[in-house]
Amino acid sequence: MSWSEPISLYCERTSPAFWAEPVNAATNVAFLIAAALALALWRSQERKDSGTAALIALTAVIGLGSFAFHTLATKGAVLLDVIPIALFVYGYLLLALRRFLQLSLVATCVILVAFIAASRALAAVVSSDVLNGSLEYLPPLAALITVGLLLRRSGTGRSILLAAALFTLSLVFRTIDRRVCAGFPLGTHFVWHLLNAAVLFFLLRTAITKRS
Repeated sequence: MSWSEPISLYCERTSPAFWAEPVNAATNVAFLIAAALALALWRSQERKDSGTAALIALTAVIGLGSFAFHTLATKGAVLLDVIPIALFVYGYLLLALRRFLQLSLVATCVILVAFIAASRALAAVVSSDVLNGSLEYLPPLAALITVGLLLRRSGTGRSILLAAALFTLSLVFRTIDRRVCAGFPLGTHFVWHLLNAAVLFFLLRTAITKRS
């Protein structure tokens, strides 16, 4: 496999050119805005923690990595897109288990390892074409819903459930992108960027302002 081999996964791309997905590429600025807003909120707090700061930085990296993917559009550039997202998912789950659910370090590690293993197993046995590649995001969605329901009596739980609802909507737009190509050549992947940036901001705000 050649890492420089061009790939075309979304409606908007009709050629291997660098700027063949201008809207998909440009809307990644939403992740940078989400990171900037979260950083401003983080800096305003009396209690600042490095874990949340790392998640804020990862949000910015997600935007940059996704921009690289939607411009370079090669098999190698895919890694710039998916690795930061995976790190954010694992990092936020770790934070949620420790800070929100107040689990022990051992229990947290066991759950995190099981989650990563289950997610990788699902990706290995199911074709990436299923749900237009959105299937890999179902485990993070399930984790959000589970944590939100466990904390549903608190403001933290309601915030996480709100993020889960918005994430579900964003996944719909990601999934239908190729199905609407004929009638809407621009596609809907850019809406995924905008909504998912909002999801990450809500999650970061919850991590910054909620402690349990």
